[in-house]
Amino acid sequence: MFKFMSKKGITFTLSAVLMMGSLVGCGAKTDTKNAASATPAASAAASAAPTKTELSGTVTASGSSALLPLVKQAATEFMEKNPKVTINVTAGGSGTGIKNVADGTSDIGNSDVEPAAEYKDKDLKDHVVAIAPFALIVNKDVKVDNLTKQQAADIYMGKVTNWKEVGGNDAKIVLVHRPDSSGSRTLVKQIILDGKEFTKDGITQENSGAMKTAVAGQSGSIGYVDTPYIDDTVKALKIDSVAFSEDNIKNGTYKLFGVEHMYTKGEAKDPAKAFIAYISSKEFQGKQVRDLKFLPADLLKK
Repeated sequence: MFKFMSKKGITFTLSAVLMMGSLVGCGAKTDTKNAASATPAASAAASAAPTKTELSGTVTASGSSALLPLVKQAATEFMEKNPKVTINVTAGGSGTGIKNVADGTSDIGNSDVEPAAEYKDKDLKDHVVAIAPFALIVNKDVKVDNLTKQQAADIYMGKVTNWKEVGGNDAKIVLVHRPDSSGSRTLVKQIILDGKEFTKDGITQENSGAMKTAVAGQSGSIGYVDTPYIDDTVKALKIDSVAFSEDNIKNGTYKLFGVEHMYTKGEAKDPAKAFIAYISSKEFQGKQVRDLKFLPADLLKK
């Protein structure tokens, strides 16, 4: 057949083949261009996607022994959720905690009280994490269930030295104190003694747990702790015939309680920031705080 094809026919056929090849080539170039243009967009989308950074590092928290049970529980739970974070929690008293965070020894300073005036310019940031009811406690052989605020003040200032003077049995009153650095001591001084000084008579215990143990083991003794430390080895006294309770704190009839603070030097940074956020979370405040016999931080907010 090709033998009889004219030159004109051959020319037409070649032109058609070349045109088809050109069209195929154009289609391939278009597909390559589209594929190439999609790649940068996909890369941009991938790079814009947020990446979660796993928390790591060490947090040191020191200070209030009253707040210690809550902070230790929170630390245990937080480390379980964040295995690359280590949280070291120690006591030492509120004054020690504030001093440590101010001078950079600790990341967090735990305290039952606000910092003294000497720390005014140290850029300490306050994080309120709980309300802690406190109580006067006595050895179980003491035949007194209630003291007026004035009677309690007179006892701790050394004006009343025998339980029979306040309606009890004829027995010497043994005073158990906390050190000057203790936030618990400061609270009792402010609320019960109206800022007056404690007598120097008595014995001193370094932390709340030791205070409770000393009162439980010493006949005729009196001390003070936040209520998470109270058990059936001691007796908690009413003050002005009012027992500690959430309702009595809210309605203002029970005055002996502390606002629990966690201080940082400047704005907190991770992982300390995340740890404080965990303690302040609705979940922890609503369950663990109450389970540990503290009260939520927002209890007294209007």
